[in-house]
Amino acid sequence: QTRSLLGVFEEDAAAISNYINQLFQAMQRIYDAQNELSAATHLTSKLLKEYEKQRFPLGGDDEVMTSTLQQFAKVIDELSSCHAVLSTQLADAMMFPITQFKERDLKEILTLKEVFQIASNDHDAAITRYSRLSKRRENEKIKAEVTEDVYTSRKKQHQTMMHYFCALNTLQYKKKIALLEPLLGYMQAQISFFKMGSENLTEQLEEFLNNIGTSVQNVRREMDCEVENMQQTIEDLEVASDPLYLPDPDPMKFPVHRNLTRKAGYLNARNKTGLVSSSWERQFYFTQGGNLMSQARGDVAGGLVMDIDNCSVMAVDCEDRRYCFQITSFDGKKSSILQAESKKDYEEWICTINNISKQIYLSENPEEIAARVNQSALEAVTPSPSFQQRHESMRPSVQSRPPTARTSSTGSLGSDSAALAALSLDSLVAPDTPIQFDIISPVSEDLPGQAKSSGQSGRRTNPFGESGGSKSETEDSILHQLFIVRFLGSMEVKSDESPDVVYETMRQILAARAIHNVFRMTESHLLVTCDCLKLIDPQTQVTRLRFPLPSVVLCATHQENKRLFGFVLRTSGGRVESRQTSICYIFESNNEGEKICDSVGLAKQIAFHAELDRKASEKQKEIERVKEKQQKELNKQKQIEKDLEEQSRLIAASSRSNQSSGEGQFVVLSSSQSEDSDLGEDGKKKRESE
Repeated sequence: QTRSLLGVFEEDAAAISNYINQLFQAMQRIYDAQNELSAATHLTSKLLKEYEKQRFPLGGDDEVMTSTLQQFAKVIDELSSCHAVLSTQLADAMMFPITQFKERDLKEILTLKEVFQIASNDHDAAITRYSRLSKRRENEKIKAEVTEDVYTSRKKQHQTMMHYFCALNTLQYKKKIALLEPLLGYMQAQISFFKMGSENLTEQLEEFLNNIGTSVQNVRREMDCEVENMQQTIEDLEVASDPLYLPDPDPMKFPVHRNLTRKAGYLNARNKTGLVSSSWERQFYFTQGGNLMSQARGDVAGGLVMDIDNCSVMAVDCEDRRYCFQITSFDGKKSSILQAESKKDYEEWICTINNISKQIYLSENPEEIAARVNQSALEAVTPSPSFQQRHESMRPSVQSRPPTARTSSTGSLGSDSAALAALSLDSLVAPDTPIQFDIISPVSEDLPGQAKSSGQSGRRTNPFGESGGSKSETEDSILHQLFIVRFLGSMEVKSDESPDVVYETMRQILAARAIHNVFRMTESHLLVTCDCLKLIDPQTQVTRLRFPLPSVVLCATHQENKRLFGFVLRTSGGRVESRQTSICYIFESNNEGEKICDSVGLAKQIAFHAELDRKASEKQKEIERVKEKQQKELNKQKQIEKDLEEQSRLIAASSRSNQSSGEGQFVVLSSSQSEDSDLGEDGKKKRESE
């Protein structure tokens, strides 16, 4: 607004300069060419008549000035045929004032304009150097020099700007004086020079001229008074604005406003110029409803940068610069990284965009509603425990536990509704469970239900189930779906039967993030398979967390913000030994959370049917084993019966052979003895062996 208004004043000064140059040339013709005095006087009269047709951006509709100049033009036109002006009188009374205005006042405006432009460029250069300060390498000497440079350039720009504005305001008065004084001197010179023209200069005209002279004096006194007031205002502003010259003011003197639904100011925008290179451009950014706009210097109006309804904003580390934050559109297709000048602006921009993303600006009193939402969050959530306490509280077996960090805040409210809210909260969320904002890797922490298996933790995982040497645990899974998610937080809950527990956990975690300025979120890839859910590091492809699918008992999406979703994991072991606990995990996705919940439901259905098929297959195999066993028993029984029949046949045959062997016994023996006598010694031995 200031630069637009300055442009109007500069345009007006240019118009005044143009008009004064024309009037000066006309009067110069009167001074130089007495022979052309009549024509020059006529031209002067014509220019005075055209004053009302001039379009001055400031004071163009001054009827008193217009009528006065019209009266002068009429008188000059009547006297143009008989005027002869002495050069000395015209030089003193007419040419001197307008020459002074043209050579001194108008050139002063041009000089101040150049000085202001130089100061503005120096300030931009100082701000650029200050923005490049590293937050990792603290060099106090360089930081002090850059800060002093910003302070000096900003002070110089402010002082130059105020003097420039004062000169532009004074120009409006000097314009009237520069127009009226030469004309008054011209007329007085004409009166003194033409004694014979007294019949044309009536008392009425003299009274008119006296009134004009009085008006000029009044304008001069008014100008002096206004200049004095502006000088006093400049001094007061210099004293009051001294703390504002610092690029990062003291937050104790200038607190952060977290209830804003509108914000405007200069930001550095990151623009990619190559695969790894980027540039930063300083532009003026402002919010307009649910849109983020930007306007470059010299542009007539701002342009749309991004629709920030239902967007996400978080702090980021970018190129070793401070106060950087990233805005991502609701569909995740567009993002922008911006850098604020100070920590106060940095936090206010993040809070304002958060308020706008919730569409609070559409209500009648947006700031009151934003304040009420923040106050409700303050009353509902107390500070979370330290990093070490959160890690200790999440271990499955702990004998002694540090004091709880979350306490019910309803006791301080003292209202029935607050008490009911506390009862409802206690029925859903365990009151002594801390909120975990970051992901604890299973490599360093053994979470309940997430114990490491040999050769599994810390190993790179291909999200599409393909591996080089060894077979992946999800390679045989039918379903493989990958989603980009950001971890918001988790906490233990007392119930896992209703989606209300997920909604309450979302409210607790989002409120805690808003209260404690936790804007950083860990981005991961969520892999949904028929066996488990995996959180995979997008850079290293290392599995951060693994959730067995049978342990995921509930999955729900936020009722209003569809990009928020969460699920409840039922684990064995927890804060109390020999009982199951439930932990609710909350995420933000680039897609709709319902798609992820549907994918999890589909995976559980596939796993359920696979389990039924497995049980049916095992039952069929058991039946086949029983049949095979029965068949073996039957075959064994048949073999026994067959052996018994064979034995009975052998016994019968043996009995029959015994009856016939008694009659021929002696005949055989006698024959054998006769044969043995004929064999010899060797034959006998062989016979015996046989």
